[in-house]
Amino acid sequence: MTTRTLQSQLSYSPGLLAVPFVLMLLIYLPTLIDLVGDWWHDSNYSHGFLIPVVSGYLLWKKREELQALPVGTDYRGLAFVLLGMAMFVLANGGAEYFTLRVSLIVTLFGLIYFLFGQQLIGKIWFEIFFLVFMVPIPYVIYFAATFPMQLLASKITAGILNAIGMGVIRQGNIIHIQGYSLEVAEACSGMRSVMTLLALGALYAYTTQKHFSAKLILFLSTVPIAVIANVVRVFVTSLLAYTVTDEVTKEPLHSIMGLSVFVVAFILMFLVGQVLKRVYR
Repeated sequence: MTTRTLQSQLSYSPGLLAVPFVLMLLIYLPTLIDLVGDWWHDSNYSHGFLIPVVSGYLLWKKREELQALPVGTDYRGLAFVLLGMAMFVLANGGAEYFTLRVSLIVTLFGLIYFLFGQQLIGKIWFEIFFLVFMVPIPYVIYFAATFPMQLLASKITAGILNAIGMGVIRQGNIIHIQGYSLEVAEACSGMRSVMTLLALGALYAYTTQKHFSAKLILFLSTVPIAVIANVVRVFVTSLLAYTVTDEVTKEPLHSIMGLSVFVVAFILMFLVGQVLKRVYR
């Protein structure tokens, strides 16, 4: 096996190297079209348009380092290609879109691993992994988690409001304030922000932490951070609806309040990140 740098390998046989990727693109073209359609029609996953762009940008920033890497065929990558193709066949047979779309990422990982070797895949694993966040989670999981999160947000909010003497009553996901009832609807459950914040949390952890353990902890902390940020949003909305005006529950103020989830989450992620930097020096 002749070992070349990535730059020389791409210069030596660009057409030949492009063939397997073109074939993969043709195989997955219907899957990609459906995926883009979901991004376009479902606001929960509109961030999917940005995920490949971010991955591409991260790769572009590493371009000089990657071009100098020695590359060569590594047959261990074929195991991932075969796994991806098996997922593709089984998911097509069962019309299971999540597995079908994830198989694209597994196959891409395996193909790069096979053609260019372990050193390159070790440098760009995150950029490939990050593509997972462009895939909508199965709706059965989404809806199964939505109602418990609605209840959690309403229960905690009602508890805080009662603790400060507002005397509210909670019935399920509805909070009854004096003269007003506030419903923690599906859109206010926090699931939408969790999806986006998971991607942002992964990116923030990868770009700001040096140690893998710190990256993992910061990424995993994204879920409780998203829940806390959403509770803050529901609490502030309830407080303003009671003390100022119920217009905060209507557009455009409702959407503006929704952005507060990301503000609070970014602040909490930054604080957790700073703590981890001190712990993992």
